[in-house]
Amino acid sequence: MQHSATLLNIGEAAKASGVSAKMIRHYESIGLLKEAKRTESGYRVYSQDDVRVLQFVHRARALGFSLEQIGKLLSLWQDQGRASADVRALARAHIEELNRKIAEMEAMRRTLEALAASCHGDARSHCPILDDLAAH
Repeated sequence: MQHSATLLNIGEAAKASGVSAKMIRHYESIGLLKEAKRTESGYRVYSQDDVRVLQFVHRARALGFSLEQIGKLLSLWQDQGRASADVRALARAHIEELNRKIAEMEAMRRTLEALAASCHGDARSHCPILDDLAAH
């Protein structure tokens, strides 16, 4: 085991990585983070390498990558023999997915804008927005 001065408890690892302690335990349980070393009293401890992995996961989540995609990215990151084309392909596939989601959200916004414009917004009980929701 490494010298204890270089190891962080879960709270310190959370603060250093920007990932909550709950999510650290979750990432460990699903295999994104290797199982934590334990002190003699059973507390999880993390190395600086573990914190770097958590920072990687945190940044990838902020960019909207799924946990499955992050697992693939982590494997590529940790494989010095990887081809950057593999990483680029994952990123491009994610961009396509983001574009699809953006188009869907823009369509939702346009529909809601039209419904809101058709609603009088007064004391009358008739509401085109609710009518539309009930019709579908």
